[in-house]
Amino acid sequence: MKLNGSQIIVKCLIEQGVDVIFGYPGGAVLNIYDELYKNQDKIRHILTSHEQGASHAADGYARSTGKVGVVLATSGPGATNLVTGIATAYMDSVPMVAITGNVGVSSLGKDSFQEVDITGITMPITKHNYIVKDINKLAETFREAFAIARSGRPGPVLIDIPKNITDPKCTCEYEPVEIDTKVIAKKLPKVSEDKIKEVAELINNAKRPFIFAGGGIIRANASKELNELATMMDIPTCTSLMGLGAFDQTNKLSTGLVGMHGTVASNKCIVECDLLLALGVRFSDRVLSNRKHFAENAKIVQVDIDLAEIDKNIPTDYSLVMDAKEFLDRLLPYLRPKKNPIWLALVDSWKNIFTENQMSSTLKPRFFMEEIQRATNGDCYICTEVGQHQLWAAQYFKYTKPNRLMSSGGLGTMGYGMGASIGTQIAHPEAMVFNIAGDGSFRMNLNELLTISKYNLPVCVVVANNQVLGMVRQWQTAFYEKRYSQTILDTVLDYEALAKAMGVAYYECFTRDDYSKAIEETVKLRRPTLINAHVEIDEKVLPMVAPGHQIDDIMLK
Repeated sequence: MKLNGSQIIVKCLIEQGVDVIFGYPGGAVLNIYDELYKNQDKIRHILTSHEQGASHAADGYARSTGKVGVVLATSGPGATNLVTGIATAYMDSVPMVAITGNVGVSSLGKDSFQEVDITGITMPITKHNYIVKDINKLAETFREAFAIARSGRPGPVLIDIPKNITDPKCTCEYEPVEIDTKVIAKKLPKVSEDKIKEVAELINNAKRPFIFAGGGIIRANASKELNELATMMDIPTCTSLMGLGAFDQTNKLSTGLVGMHGTVASNKCIVECDLLLALGVRFSDRVLSNRKHFAENAKIVQVDIDLAEIDKNIPTDYSLVMDAKEFLDRLLPYLRPKKNPIWLALVDSWKNIFTENQMSSTLKPRFFMEEIQRATNGDCYICTEVGQHQLWAAQYFKYTKPNRLMSSGGLGTMGYGMGASIGTQIAHPEAMVFNIAGDGSFRMNLNELLTISKYNLPVCVVVANNQVLGMVRQWQTAFYEKRYSQTILDTVLDYEALAKAMGVAYYECFTRDDYSKAIEETVKLRRPTLINAHVEIDEKVLPMVAPGHQIDDIMLK
C-alpha cells in the first residue's frame, strides 16, 4: 500500500510497540504531529515544557521499563535542546530513539531557517544516527534504529527527517512487518566453556571473593542470577550507582554503594578481596579513584557485553565479552556452594563503621529517604537530579529491585530528574514516583512542574533546600580553603507561590514531624506535590574518597 512519510513513521512506531512518545511540536515536524493526532488512540503523546524535559522523560520511561523511549522534536533549536538528554542516555546505556525534523532536502546546507546538522552534532553521543533523504528508506531506517537502540549495550539512536520526506504528497510503497520488540542479543564470538570453567574454579577456590555489579546487570535482566550467585557462594556484593537495585540491599551480603561516596565496607572489600568479579561495569573514575591501587591484591574478572570497555580503565586478569545473564547462566552449574564465615565476619566489622552517620532528631537527608521507604514499604520509584541529594538518595534508600532508581550517572546532568520522573510515572501509572532534588538542580528544569500538573501525575518533588550548590560547596570546603565562589544561591524564590502558580500541592518542612506528615499525605492523596525541605547549609555527603586517593583512604568528616 502507498503511504506518505508521516504515515510510515507512525506505522513503524506502532510496529515497534511504542505506546507513548514525549515531545514538543514545531514547523519541521508538523506533518508528523498531524499523523499522531489521527492516531492518538494508539500512541499517547506527552507534551513537556521544554525539549530537554522530553528527552529526560523518554530516558526515565526507558530505564524504568527496559523498553525503548521515544522523543520527538523539531529542527534547529528543538533538535539541539535534545542533545543533553541524548548524551545522558548514551553515557548510561539507555535505549532511546530521538526523532528530529529538519528543513527540506533542497534547503539543507544553505543556512536555512532553523536548520542545524543534528547528525553531525550527535555523532559522538549516539550509537548510530541517520538523516533520511529518501522516503523509500524511511521504514527500513526506523526498524534498524530500534534494533540498534535495544541490542547489545543499549543506547540512543537519532533519526533526522527533512520535512519534504513527511509531506502528505510524498508517498511510497509500505509493507507492514511483524516486529519482535524483545531485546535482540548482540552477536558476539562464543566464549568457550573452558573459560567459563576457569572462572568458576577461581570462585570456588577464592577465600575473599567480592562482586562488583553495575548497570549491565540491570540491562541484561540478570538480577535474579546475580542474587543466586552471591547467595550460593556467600559472596559480599556491592554496586555502582547505575547498578543499585541489581542486588537486593536487604540481603546481608549487600555492602551498598562503592567508590568516591561508597560505604566503608564496599571500599575496604575492594582493597582486601583476593578475587573481584566485575559484572556489567565500566570502572569509572568515580569508582576507581587511584587506578594503581584499585583491587591491587586481587585477580580481576571483568564481564561486559561491550568489547570497548575491556581493559579500558583498568587492566584485568580475565575478561569475557558477553551478556551478563548468559555468563551467569553458564557459570552457576560449575560452582560448588560454600560459606565464607571468616571473610564475612571481617566484612560485617567494616559495616559497623560509620553507621550513625546523619542519625539525628533534626531533619536530615537520611531521614528524607528512610521516611519515603517507610511510607511506601519501599515500593516506589526514585528519580534524582545531580548533586549531594543524588548521593543521599543512593545511600539511604534500600533498593531491592532493578529499575527503581533513575539517576544520571555518567554525564551527571543537573535537571535530569524532573523529566525522568514524568517518564517513569507515565510508564507506571499506579506507582508513586519521587524526584529527589537540590535547590540548585531544581532550578534547571522546574518548568516541568507544569507538565506534572497538566497530566495530574502523582510525582512528589522533594527539594533538599540548603540555599547553596551543595556538592560544589562541599568540594570548596575540602579542597579550596572555603572560598565559596558563586555557590551561594539567592533566597528570592518563593516556593509556595511557585507551587500555587504551577498547580501542585506544597509543603514546607523544617522538622522531622513536618516531613513525615508531608510524605504521608502525599502517598495517601497521590497528587502532584512539591516539598520544600530545609537542610543545614554545610550538610555533607559522607563517606568520601578525595580524588586520586586510594579507595580505602576514606574521609568520615
